[in-house]
Amino acid sequence: MKLLILLCLVAATTALIGNTQSAGVRGKLICNGKPAVGVLVKLYDDDRGIDADDLMASGKTNGNGDFEIAGHEDEVTPIDPKLNIYHDCNDGIKPCQRKFTIKIPDSYISKGKVARKIYDAGVVQLAGSFPGEGRDCLH
Repeated sequence: MKLLILLCLVAATTALIGNTQSAGVRGKLICNGKPAVGVLVKLYDDDRGIDADDLMASGKTNGNGDFEIAGHEDEVTPIDPKLNIYHDCNDGIKPCQRKFTIKIPDSYISKGKVARKIYDAGVVQLAGSFPGEGRDCLH
């Protein structure tokens, strides 16, 4: 009987708190063939619901345009990781920054706080336009 109660408490706690899941992404950003330096990248869990997306990690590209970020989140259901890229490549004097999203495949989600498999977004040329691209002033 005590074992049954203990198992029920563990199951209830897991349901309330969720499971720790992680993801990571790396890549290289270029603008017109040159490294895109200092570009803001953010890794989110896309909640697709009423509440706001959960920020898992953020960073900026280095002097070569390279970045690598990883983070974790507690969720009852599987996380939906996505990478948001905020940049000014070929943007002129327009207000805010261009923003687009890269969805991270489910096969790159790890259990626990450390991402065991890092998604490689490859080399991304920011000069073009991207499906779903918009502008963001508040990121």
